[in-house]
Amino acid sequence: MAHINIKKNYFKDKINKMKKRLVISISLLFWGFAFANAGTIKVVTTTTDLKSITELIGGNKVSVSSIATGYQNPHFVDPKPSYIINLSNADMFVTLGLDLEIGWSPQLLASSRNTKIQKGSAGYVDASQGIGLYQVPTSANRGEGDIHIFGNPHYWLDPLNGKVIARNIANGLERIDPSDKAMYENNLQAFFNNIDIKMREWQAEMAPFKGSKVIAYHNEWVYFETRFGLKIVDFMEPKPGIPPTPSQLVKVIGEVKANNIKVIISSPYFSTSSSDVVAKQTGIKVLTMATSVGAFPSIKNYFDLFDYDIKQLSAVLK
Repeated sequence: MAHINIKKNYFKDKINKMKKRLVISISLLFWGFAFANAGTIKVVTTTTDLKSITELIGGNKVSVSSIATGYQNPHFVDPKPSYIINLSNADMFVTLGLDLEIGWSPQLLASSRNTKIQKGSAGYVDASQGIGLYQVPTSANRGEGDIHIFGNPHYWLDPLNGKVIARNIANGLERIDPSDKAMYENNLQAFFNNIDIKMREWQAEMAPFKGSKVIAYHNEWVYFETRFGLKIVDFMEPKPGIPPTPSQLVKVIGEVKANNIKVIISSPYFSTSSSDVVAKQTGIKVLTMATSVGAFPSIKNYFDLFDYDIKQLSAVLK
């Protein structure tokens, strides 16, 4: 009996020692995580493009998460509790603005109850500040479809607007972390230089196709179109946000045949079924382009976005 009690006490001591070691290990893990992240600025962005640019400007000083994915329509994001948790712990929030995310972003921001990132606070960054906007309506008429009252909000699809976005993000980081201003400014200048270098490459690749006529599914390519000298003749949607109708398909088919148009450009979140009908009738190519970082696995950052789109588009237009 005494032998059994000794064995019981032995195993009890072993288990208690293992529990203590486990508690110590977990404590060290969390302490190490906290130490590693000490001084790190937590940033939440509405889109992956803003996330990419924030990481390029913030470097190792930032930890960035995006609410929308790169293959998701940024107009429509289903709010999740995890988004609110991330926002409640954030030091900075970056939004595209111009009512693009109006259906979900303001509600999430308010639910976070984080005073550091509310509109007007130091940690709130509207990336659209200073952007030269296109298609600003003179009146708001919902009969014209999904009209954006401040102008077309897809401005990040002009890479030169990436410079304005980056400047706004750098300003935000410098407001909440002025001690590292020099580093942010250096990273910003490096970003500007890389944009200039890549712009020469992209414009050279697109130069042979200047003036090429294309059809777009949705009115989200005006900044890209203008920067690279394309001409969008019409849209698959009869009005922004209105699904293609039979009469619109007939109209587009006529335009494709009359103008010898080679391509319909669309996005990962739109169905190609209507475009496929036009393709079957005319032989036009249907090209799903990327509107954001992460739309396809090879698009890891903001520069990859334009590398991908220009490579795909130039191949179809040849």
